[in-house]
Amino acid sequence: MIYSGFEIKSFEVGKGQWHARVQRVDQRPVVIDGMLFPTLDIGFAWSDPDAAIADAKRAIDRFPQRYGMTMPAAEASA
Repeated sequence: MIYSGFEIKSFEVGKGQWHARVQRVDQRPVVIDGMLFPTLDIGFAWSDPDAAIADAKRAIDRFPQRYGMTMPAAEASA
């Protein structure tokens, strides 16, 4: 699923424990406090995949500037 510039995928870890993985659509890393992350695993172990995806959407909405389309400092100055 694509949401606000991110691809969100749900995945199961253990029986009935759903999580969400978030990656930027443009494949660039997400930058959080200067650290680059190619993907982020978001949230807790939810009982179904839709709940995991809904939690990832809330995380993206809560912290748009933190999970947003920022570039690392070295790339911005190049």
